[in-house]
Amino acid sequence: MDINATKEGNILISKPMGRLDGTNSRDFEETLKTELGEGGLSLVIDLEDLVYISSAGLRAILLIAKTLNSKGQKLALCSLSDQILEVFEISGFNKVIPIHPDRAKAVSSLS
Repeated sequence: MDINATKEGNILISKPMGRLDGTNSRDFEETLKTELGEGGLSLVIDLEDLVYISSAGLRAILLIAKTLNSKGQKLALCSLSDQILEVFEISGFNKVIPIHPDRAKAVSSLS
């Protein structure tokens, strides 16, 4: 999996591509924690190019959300395909983590 990360002000935007599963979820989590550092950045994860997410991927996103929450920072997800959105709805994660239809709305929700 590749991850592109950019910053817009105090918001880190991460865009994973491919699959997020047991083979790479720990690397994904550690990469984001490193990118976020100790600073007061909030996070948007743009899932437009994600084609598959497993329970391990969901767990990584939940752990990132908990880490951010403990620091008073925020997380938003955006651009989920219908298939990925269905996984978030079935798991109930859509009730815990804000999901937006596009990046602009996700960024504005954290500003």
